[in-house]
Amino acid sequence: MVSAVPRFFYQTLALNNLKKNSQTYRAYLLTCIGTICMYFVLHSISVNQALNEISGGAQLKILLFFGVIVIGIFSTIFLLYTNSFLIKRRKKEFGLFNILGMEKRHLAKVMFWENLFTALFGLTVGIVSGMILSKLMFLVLLKLIAFKVPLAFEIPFSSISTSVALFGGIFALSLLYNLGQIQLAKPIELLRGEQVGEREPRTKWLLILLGTVTLGLGYTIALTTESPLQAFSRFFGAVLLVMVGTYCLFTAGSVGVLKLLRRNKNYYYQPRHFTAVSGLLFRMKQNAVGLANICILSTAVLVTLSTTFALYVGVEDQLRNRFPRSIDIVVYDVENTDMGELRAHVFPILERHAVQPQELLDFRNLTITVAQEGDSFLVGREYFSDFSPNVGFLSFLTLADYQKIVNKPLALQEDEVIICSDTNYPYETLTVLEQTFTVKEQGTPFTGQGYLDSFNSYFVIVKDLEILGELHKAQAKVYGENASSFTHYLGFELESTPQQQLDIYKEIRASIANPAVDINSRAAERDSFYMLYGGLFFIGIFLGTLFLMGTVLIIYYKQITEGYDDQKRFVIMQQVGMDQAEVKRTIRSQVLMVFFLPLVTAGIHVLFAFKMISKLLGVFNLTNIALFAWCCVGTFIVFGLFYGLVYACTARVYYKIVSV
Repeated sequence: MVSAVPRFFYQTLALNNLKKNSQTYRAYLLTCIGTICMYFVLHSISVNQALNEISGGAQLKILLFFGVIVIGIFSTIFLLYTNSFLIKRRKKEFGLFNILGMEKRHLAKVMFWENLFTALFGLTVGIVSGMILSKLMFLVLLKLIAFKVPLAFEIPFSSISTSVALFGGIFALSLLYNLGQIQLAKPIELLRGEQVGEREPRTKWLLILLGTVTLGLGYTIALTTESPLQAFSRFFGAVLLVMVGTYCLFTAGSVGVLKLLRRNKNYYYQPRHFTAVSGLLFRMKQNAVGLANICILSTAVLVTLSTTFALYVGVEDQLRNRFPRSIDIVVYDVENTDMGELRAHVFPILERHAVQPQELLDFRNLTITVAQEGDSFLVGREYFSDFSPNVGFLSFLTLADYQKIVNKPLALQEDEVIICSDTNYPYETLTVLEQTFTVKEQGTPFTGQGYLDSFNSYFVIVKDLEILGELHKAQAKVYGENASSFTHYLGFELESTPQQQLDIYKEIRASIANPAVDINSRAAERDSFYMLYGGLFFIGIFLGTLFLMGTVLIIYYKQITEGYDDQKRFVIMQQVGMDQAEVKRTIRSQVLMVFFLPLVTAGIHVLFAFKMISKLLGVFNLTNIALFAWCCVGTFIVFGLFYGLVYACTARVYYKIVSV
């Protein structure tokens, strides 16, 4: 007769198991709480009604919601991945339960209650922490975007329900995975679960070749990127190639390196090196994937934080790049707009405010989208429909307008032009729309419409309006109704306070009721720039923290798992004569050998990606390369110090385990 199971037996056993495995579950629980808290905070801010009171708040909410999606996807992948560490560590424990008489359905009940307790604790603490932090983080966001709005505390029930649904689903998937691992395995396999895969791997030269080629291609793409549009179209392809190369080289290349070290007798036959190399070699299949994951996550932390921080710190530079003058006016319907009347509206307003326009630019131009091939500029959609790297603009001005800008007499023939650009034009001729011009000289660079300055663009000075008209007719034949029209640019700098500039801008807009006239102000756009880049930096902090949590947790579980794997090995070696000091040196050698390899590799990835990311930031009007470089260096130093701290802590835990 089978005795009845005591009441709450499975619940009690589940709680005891969690307590017994606290060293393993503690980090997992903290990570669950952290990810739930971060998801809740970002989701609650994205639905906060106070953002509706901000100009551009709708766009900011979309940006924040994108961050919510990224955190949700990463949390799902990451928590499921780390759960595999937990179940592998506990297979032996469940195997013992099975051999002692527990059926697999009983084990399933225990695992159900363990998972339920973990989920309830993680969701409760995570959501409550999120409620506490959400108001603080919202104030941080408002500080970053330089906005002050009244904040009423609210409990976003949609954030609670969404968090419960998402992470409840993650815990459910983890439970199903764990049940599958137990149900499909035989008791003896469960007992030997921790030793599965401990077989010396073969050197897979084909995989090493694949990794070398893909990594080399990724680096080559990054180094050969020459324009913002090219960076935009190539970035994700380069990232994918580098990721594939990283996994291949860590998986296969590390085995090859360890075997080379083993062949080096002088290095290998030292107590600390012998144990470290042999231990890593036999466990490298599992170890390499973890190292590759650490490397990819470390790279993500460095790139995310350095780019968003650079964008935020350089917001004033970006604002000036996009709007080079305090106020600029662009007239699109030139033929039907009286420029004299327009000036009669603008300059009296400046006089009333007792402000003199500085760095005045006043010219007519024709801007054509082109694709450059040497000294030829191709016109047609077929040349740049796929974000061709050589896409740019030619902005044509008359000599008369250019002379007003540089204030000096010049002369041109009908077949001659002057090229003005911050970059050198290395050719003696310029061919566009079947017309070839001789480049008479490199003119004085000047900043016109800001959006032109972020791409491969040249200001081309032609003799007169007649030539300008011929170019307009020629490009109209190519583009038809989508052809560019003449525009008139009027821009000036104001030496006054931002508020006064804003007042002048509003008066000019109110006085000019013409839809064909576009009026922009640096002071008026400042809020939207801080909104965008402050929001990006805020999300970057969240994503960087999330990637950092992932890095730390993988490192922690890697050290814990390997510590228990190496425990018997080190006990035996101490029994045959290795003292505690030698054990410590061996541990230090083993840990250092693999611990800082992902960090160094991540630094190399960022170094090669620097040029491409710099070009990509040009799309956001950030051209201060020195600023971005310092942000990268600073981020790497801070991350390296934190990484070293994690190394010290995990090495201590590893030593405690193996020295038992």
